[in-house]
Amino acid sequence: MIGSDFSSRSESKMPDLVQDAPSAVLEHGVFLDHHATTPLDGRVLEAMLPYYGAQFGNPHSVGYARAEMSRVAVEKARWQVAQLIGAEPEDIIFTAGATEACNLALRGLFEPREKAAKGKPVPRLLYSAIEHSCVRETAHALQAEGVEALELPVDADGLIDLDVVEDRLACGAIVTSVMAANNEVGTLQPLSDLAALCHLHGCLFHTDAAQAVGKVPLDVRATGIDLLSLSGHKLYGPQGIGALYCSAGARRRLRPVVFGGGQERGLRPGTLPLALCVGLGEACRIAAQEMAAEARRLSHLRDALLERLRHAIPQLTVNGSLDQRLPGNLNVSLPGVEADALVLALGDVAISTGSACASGALAPSHVLEALGADPRRAQSAIRIGLGRFTTQNDVIRGADRIIEVAQKLVA
Repeated sequence: MIGSDFSSRSESKMPDLVQDAPSAVLEHGVFLDHHATTPLDGRVLEAMLPYYGAQFGNPHSVGYARAEMSRVAVEKARWQVAQLIGAEPEDIIFTAGATEACNLALRGLFEPREKAAKGKPVPRLLYSAIEHSCVRETAHALQAEGVEALELPVDADGLIDLDVVEDRLACGAIVTSVMAANNEVGTLQPLSDLAALCHLHGCLFHTDAAQAVGKVPLDVRATGIDLLSLSGHKLYGPQGIGALYCSAGARRRLRPVVFGGGQERGLRPGTLPLALCVGLGEACRIAAQEMAAEARRLSHLRDALLERLRHAIPQLTVNGSLDQRLPGNLNVSLPGVEADALVLALGDVAISTGSACASGALAPSHVLEALGADPRRAQSAIRIGLGRFTTQNDVIRGADRIIEVAQKLVA
């Protein structure tokens, strides 16, 4: 019987990994890892809660009031997302996050291998050497399917080499993908220049903007971006929701990569999560209002943090450009310190050694390798991400704790 089988399984021993998990976040800890995720803004939660309760509904149903209320809520959220990035609402496709959006943007532009091979040149994808794994792994998968996927180098600051981009584009490409802001070293790329080069050679331009949206100004039409991916949990919205901006021209060429009920203009099927869409919309609304002031505040805190670290550890090295950088990002290498050991020893101060998606991996960061960092520098690199609720006291406490632990590890 199904019931008895479930009962017997539920009585089995819980895995040690689950049993050992902390029951709650430390109340007095310092969270300095906002590139991994951001806390849900209380105002976003307040906007979402009704749609988990009395206002629940399926936005794709028709013929009754609850369904229409749900559809209106989703379309309002779509408009709020569009407003933040200078798009039209019809250009916004809701997804489960930036990873899905990047997959749709890139995989959706390439024909199946059998069709693409018939008398056509080998299709080409260009992507930067410091892309997030969702773009890198998609490129590798496409390469296995007959697409030529070429990496574009960056300089020591993490900035794309425009001359190399132009040379590669001269050989033809369907799409070029360069992230707006790097998730490890915070480098901001010259998106307008990249988009212009792509269009000059008949190539679409995609940017993974998960780390940039809501942190720095982005206008897809003014910049010439064809496809842009974003994620709710990187801008104080809920996890499990994101969006793909897709211009009208790009949308005509895009194919779905999963199939179902034809929602989201046939490009992303599946029932939309009503409350999550509302949360993403509200997060974008708040970001549009507060982004400029928040950027100034975070830049000031970041500079104070760097000064405090440098005073105690003058040999540290900053990874990435300090001028063209996300306001709340700092990535530094501490000589003689194993970054993994430092992160583990910090306890109630949360930082990371690089991308959260790569944590636990023994290989050095591909981003720092692309910047030309030697293995020692890469292995001693820590990523600090300041955010909306980071205070000056958090910065002081976090910096002092990093200094204290680093000095113990070197001793």
